Amino acid sequence: MDSAKNLPVAVIGAGPVGLAAAAHLIERGLEPLIFEAGPSAGAAIEQWRHIRLFSPWRFNIDAAAVRLLEAAGWEAPRPTALPYGGELIDRYLAPLAALPVISSRLQTGARVIAVTRAGMDKTHTRNREITPFVVRVQHQDGETRDHTVAGVIDASGTWSTRNPLGTSGLPAIGEDSAADRISSPLPDVTGRDRGAFAGRRVLVVGAGHSAANTLISLADLAKDEPGTRILWAVRGASAEKVYGGGDADGLPARGQLGARLRRLVEAGTIELHTGFGIASLKALDSGVTVESVDGRTLEADVVVPCTGFRPDLDILRELRLNLDPAVEAPVELGPLIDPEFHSCGTVAPHGAKLLAHPDKDFYIVGMKSYGRAPTFLLATGYEQVRSVAAALAGDREAADTVQLELPETGVCSADAGTSCDVPAVVAVASESSCCAAPEPVLVGFPTGLSHGRSGEDQPAVSLLHEPSPEKEESNA
Repeated sequence: MDSAKNLPVAVIGAGPVGLAAAAHLIERGLEPLIFEAGPSAGAAIEQWRHIRLFSPWRFNIDAAAVRLLEAAGWEAPRPTALPYGGELIDRYLAPLAALPVISSRLQTGARVIAVTRAGMDKTHTRNREITPFVVRVQHQDGETRDHTVAGVIDASGTWSTRNPLGTSGLPAIGEDSAADRISSPLPDVTGRDRGAFAGRRVLVVGAGHSAANTLISLADLAKDEPGTRILWAVRGASAEKVYGGGDADGLPARGQLGARLRRLVEAGTIELHTGFGIASLKALDSGVTVESVDGRTLEADVVVPCTGFRPDLDILRELRLNLDPAVEAPVELGPLIDPEFHSCGTVAPHGAKLLAHPDKDFYIVGMKSYGRAPTFLLATGYEQVRSVAAALAGDREAADTVQLELPETGVCSADAGTSCDVPAVVAVASESSCCAAPEPVLVGFPTGLSHGRSGEDQPAVSLLHEPSPEKEESNA
């Protein structure tokens, strides 16, 4: 960044990872310029503020952000308490965003619509590495303006781009026309959205923590509203992965989530339909008919799409990216998180080196860095941005020294030769494909979210979900 050292570094997104990136940049003497599309920091989390994280406070806050807050007299929450999404905003993100050192650099209602190199599209190479970036932003005053910056950290997440309900990565036939029968991914079924679910037939689609939390909340609703009928459809042959590792889970609340869900299914409170890949939806006057690829049908009044998220790459069309063809994560990270071969909640720590793209000084971090892959934890994002800030500041040694501690999930399916029989931490060995790892290192904080691959989850909640920042799932 030497040729543009007097320019700021753009941070796209003011969620937990975006604000952590800004805090680390500030500590490095760099100038962040933060663009948040929503009206306030943590705008995506605001939509699931009713969800309780499965990871305690100590895993959900970033070290550099805490240093800024404590310097202003902030009192940290009890580290072992499990916060709700709303508490994550009210007690952490909002105070952080209000600090003058952050607020003076934060622009809300500022939606990034494109990122490019100044004066050149992606086909031009000469002097590309020393050319500043241009970030085009639609501001809340209605104007579109270009901002010239030295580097870009994309922490915009994936909440706004839900995976479709259909198979093959495509919307089910009729999905668009049935949109008014489809809810948001994490509705507050016992609170502000109660009227849309009480006494109705509700079909939850997906096999991750988002689905689990919604199903459990619906079961609570059904106690007071006996006419409520709960249907659950998953694409896979069983729901065992959703039930998780139980007592073996390093985050007890996450293990309890799956155990409770299992009991509700076994008791008949929740009607589980496995092998149900959705082919079409047909809106009716009184509800919607959902048909599977094998011809089975389910009738519902409302469908809850816990099918995960995918990254919005359109804004990056003029940049040179190197993405894994399967999960759309940075190419070296993709094989470590591909759910076809890796389902552990513990992923080897990684930073700027693994996240780099052909366009120097551009990084995708946080949930978006995992593309369509699941099981992203906030702690992972915090370590990512610590490393990226060091790299942008020219401190390669600090950037390449990555450390992280993550609790085990208690379940693991990985390619042949890997194992989960290791301590509940991830070591510095980026070669590890699953849980197998050498000497454990303690640094970092996981959160509890999920947003799965092409079929299922987002936040890993009651627990948290960044909905997460943590991802997790798939309709698989």
